[in-house]
Amino acid sequence: MTFDFRLNKPYFCCKITSKTIHKQINMTLEHKKNIFVELGKFLSQFSENEINRNENVLHNDLFFNDFLDLIKLSQSHNGWYTPEQVFFAVNSWAEALTKENLDQWLSEYNLKEIEPKLVGLILAGNIPLVGFHDFLSVLISGHKVLVKTSSNDQHLLPFLAKYLIAIEPKFSEYITFVEGKLENFDAVIATGSNNTARYFEYYFKDKPSIIRKNRNSVAVLNGKESKEDFLGLGEDIFRYFGLGCRNVSKLFVPKEYKFDTFFEGIFEFQDVIHYEKYANNYDYNKAVFLMSNFKLLDNGFLTIKEDSSYSSPISSVFYEFYDNLEDLKTRLETENEQIQCVVSNGFIENSIPFGKTQKPELWDYADNVDTIKFLESI
Repeated sequence: MTFDFRLNKPYFCCKITSKTIHKQINMTLEHKKNIFVELGKFLSQFSENEINRNENVLHNDLFFNDFLDLIKLSQSHNGWYTPEQVFFAVNSWAEALTKENLDQWLSEYNLKEIEPKLVGLILAGNIPLVGFHDFLSVLISGHKVLVKTSSNDQHLLPFLAKYLIAIEPKFSEYITFVEGKLENFDAVIATGSNNTARYFEYYFKDKPSIIRKNRNSVAVLNGKESKEDFLGLGEDIFRYFGLGCRNVSKLFVPKEYKFDTFFEGIFEFQDVIHYEKYANNYDYNKAVFLMSNFKLLDNGFLTIKEDSSYSSPISSVFYEFYDNLEDLKTRLETENEQIQCVVSNGFIENSIPFGKTQKPELWDYADNVDTIKFLESI
């Protein structure tokens, strides 16, 4: 079953095949950029602190109130999608979708000679709009997109697709949402756990593909961090309740490091414990750790535990001491396939500043795999 955005209801239609894909409707790159800029303007009206309706934004009469209602209802679709978190994701995309950002991102690619293909997307649903970058990349590069959303995030992206089609009806020939298995596609980008990745690798072995697995982000401290640094680190840890691959789940700290300043710096995020789903995870994971006789540091809303793993449970962060920074850098490079982001004060090459993990640029690719180059090559 696919979704007819023009009728705003499901309908059954013939399957898309590779032959039908090559009946390409021409849209220039500049035209597509302008469409996404208009989407950015639409999204910029929505933030947690202020809803600012701009009458110059296209199709507000059709979409503004419905999108605001969708944001407020998102938590009923996914308990982790609080309005605060959805507003943050929406605002992040509003900031990214500017003419300047799109020009900078796409300037190094040659997208004029691409033969359009049908690209399947299997999306995650751990954080709001987590698959939007793949969706954007396929469309902006000139391909058509066949989307299977996560059961945890079935509403936000289809709504934005409806908005794009309202701006440019030709996009109705480029965008299809499906339930069940993907069929008749030319290439695929699939995101899932390490277990599902093995299935993806087998099932899509005969297709060009990007298969994404579990990754986690780490922060490297040197003991010279300021209160502002830790405030930013708190954002990296607690944004989206720690559910994203760009959330910091592991700290590397110097030998004999004291965590007092760290706990003082993240105290501003204490209200997270008032959210029931987070609190339940905090109570459960703390109990499991204590029953296993693990030594913990605890501030009432976050536990930290010495552990060599990168993946910590919700409401917990692991830490590990290091003796030699150069040895740690070598280890991080060796184990880079397990790591999404490295956060530091700049003393780790290519690291991200504190507080910036959830504000990636358009050219910051998941798993450091250049999606546009992949789409150029298929």
